[in-house]
Amino acid sequence: LSAGVCCCCAALRPRYKRLVDNIFPEDPKDGLVKADMEKLTFYAVSAPEKLDRIGAYLAERLSRDVVRHRYGYVLIAMEALDQLLMACHSQSIKPFVESFLHMVAKLLESGEPKLQVLGTNSFVKFANIEEDTPSYHRRYDFFVSRFSAMCHSCDQDPEVQTEIRIAGIRGIQGVVRKTVNDELRATIWEPQHMDKIVPSLLFNMQKIEDIDSRTGPQSSPTGGVKEENPSVLAENCFRELLGRATYGNMNNAVRPVFAHLDHHKLWDPNEFAVSCFKIIMYSIQAQYSHHVIQEILGHLDVRKRDSPRVRAGIIQVLLEAVAIAAKGSIGPTVLEVFNTLLKHLRISVDLELGDRRSSASKESDERIVQNAIIQTIGFFGSNLPDYQRSEIMMFIMSKVPVLGTTSQILDPSHLGDLGTRRIQIMLLRSLLMVTSGYKATTISNALPAPFLDPLLSPSLMEDSELRQLVLEILHNLIDRHDNRAKLRGIRIIPDVSDLKIKRDKISRQDVSFMKKHGQQLYRHIYLGCKEEDNVQKNFELLFTSLALTTIELANEEVVIDLIRLAIALQDIAIINEDNLPMFNRCGVMALVAAYLNFLSQMIAVPAFCQHVSKVIETRSVEASYFLPETIFKDKCDLPKSLEKDETDLFFLTNKIAESLGGSGYSVERLSVPYVPQVTDEDRLSRRKSIVDTVSLQVDILPGNNTEDKVDNTEEITFEALKKAIDNNGLEEQEKEKRRLVIEKFQKAPFEEIAAQCETKANLLHDRLAQILELTIRPPPSPSGTMTITAGHAHYHSVPVYEMKFPDLCVY
Repeated sequence: LSAGVCCCCAALRPRYKRLVDNIFPEDPKDGLVKADMEKLTFYAVSAPEKLDRIGAYLAERLSRDVVRHRYGYVLIAMEALDQLLMACHSQSIKPFVESFLHMVAKLLESGEPKLQVLGTNSFVKFANIEEDTPSYHRRYDFFVSRFSAMCHSCDQDPEVQTEIRIAGIRGIQGVVRKTVNDELRATIWEPQHMDKIVPSLLFNMQKIEDIDSRTGPQSSPTGGVKEENPSVLAENCFRELLGRATYGNMNNAVRPVFAHLDHHKLWDPNEFAVSCFKIIMYSIQAQYSHHVIQEILGHLDVRKRDSPRVRAGIIQVLLEAVAIAAKGSIGPTVLEVFNTLLKHLRISVDLELGDRRSSASKESDERIVQNAIIQTIGFFGSNLPDYQRSEIMMFIMSKVPVLGTTSQILDPSHLGDLGTRRIQIMLLRSLLMVTSGYKATTISNALPAPFLDPLLSPSLMEDSELRQLVLEILHNLIDRHDNRAKLRGIRIIPDVSDLKIKRDKISRQDVSFMKKHGQQLYRHIYLGCKEEDNVQKNFELLFTSLALTTIELANEEVVIDLIRLAIALQDIAIINEDNLPMFNRCGVMALVAAYLNFLSQMIAVPAFCQHVSKVIETRSVEASYFLPETIFKDKCDLPKSLEKDETDLFFLTNKIAESLGGSGYSVERLSVPYVPQVTDEDRLSRRKSIVDTVSLQVDILPGNNTEDKVDNTEEITFEALKKAIDNNGLEEQEKEKRRLVIEKFQKAPFEEIAAQCETKANLLHDRLAQILELTIRPPPSPSGTMTITAGHAHYHSVPVYEMKFPDLCVY
């Protein structure tokens, strides 16, 4: 009757139609007829083959009622459909679902908000149903588009707008739940769908008032009022979507985020961008974190010519991402992160220095980018495991440009001195952050030779800030017991025991390290004290370096070497061959006083402590400018000259040797003045070499056969001798032998070299006399000269200690 037919005709209608008609009351306000609905449900369950016809008939009625605006009957039809869906789970439900989705689409297409919400609610109920078998031909393209459009509703009524947006978000959530669980039907992850879903969710997430309160790991739904908030619902849906992402479709879900942030200019300020990527990093599976980092790096490359604040915003997002990823698995992305950041550091320096006429604000903006890069490098590196952090330290150090060389990424030839210095400082600052908190079991692990050599090179640069950074990095690596804070500031410490210094017994590995590389550390401290641009901080850091070396690495042999070094530093100030300013000379004297006061108390030799204390007391009365408490004050009266004969103000080697000898120390080496090594670092750091030497290399192999002797009557010229030497071996063998000799001279103790040179010099003297019949007039003293005459060749007088032989190294 409700269908407008007579009773006779109604009796002839198919049973399923009669059952469907009966569920509709005369007055739609009465709602669904429950008794007849139960009959229809029983019939559908008993005869599932009729489901498709039931669905088609219900869809026909619903379409007619929608057109006629009979919304009461529309509500009843959808309620009936929902109940049939929940009751029927057989394979025959597939055709019925098609009718159902067709009806939902009709509702979503209508311009009536109530019908859109009704269709969304029905779709969500359908999405929660687990079907027995998937339907591979079914697609949800229309629903993705429609629900995404509803998320952007701009209805004039705020309440209606919110209602439609919530419906759109719930609809997207339903589509995601219905599709992502089926690996064979993953159409939802296609870019054309993700490009609609993700921006729709982000658009609603922008309305979050308290971003920071929900950037951590996902919490359980709170329900109630918050569930009706589009921003909260969108965030939950976004988390759920990312949590279901797999290896193959992770990138498709992340890339639309960049497009949204670009389109809405959300990198500056970047609070929302940071919030988004925190949500992403906490929602995805940990093993996929490197995918997100790679996408951020790729987007940074794409936007490399954007404004500095945009790039800084992206880099800050990267910082937040790697901070989370570093706690889990980041795979092979580590070096890629550093490579990309170093490249953008170079780009930023180029942009800053390229236009010197740019405004100050533009220059400061580039500094923001550079600081963000440094912070990211340092923070990322400091959160890595120790084995990876060691590799990153080597990697960063290899990228520090050194004048005279070319690194893989940062070629200083295109930057100029100013640009090279800027990059050197920034990379060392990042390395300082990476080394912060690094605790190696042995010093050789913290300072391997491939890392130590390039690290110490910048300490010879004529730039006080560079030298400060190198010393601070050394402190991070040497200080394994956190004593540095107790040594902060250069001063005369009355009682070192009050500092409660922590230390362990020196290990064999550390002893071996000091035998191999101790001279390098002493050399750089020595040369660092001779720089004219040193300020108070430089002297403070040099003092800390000496003190930490004493605490962490000093056995009896190292103690003697450190005392020799301290006396050599004192001689720098007294003799002043480098014409240092008076402030520097007094600063060096104060440094030596502070350190010997510390060292004497650490080794606790009473006579040594007494001598040091006496000198300090004398200085406090007669020359307070030799003490750190005075010389480093803002206003300090400097002396006009330093008198060399004022021995009461100086630490004397003979008295130190006498005091230590009585306590069992081997003090013979104290009589040998400390002289720093000469290496190629002087050339690379644009410094003048300490000694310019001319080497005469002669390699004569002794023979036992008398037939091999040279005829006394044969005229031997220099060219003939050179030719004979060249024919004794290959060029490569000579180079290798020369390299071994140089390495031995650099690392062996001075006394060992001197003893060996003396022995071999005597042997060489005799051998040369036999073969070349040379007339040798030995010098009266080590500083004298000797003349060598052979045939027509005449060797001019050469200082004895300036002659080098391949396997003797006599200077």
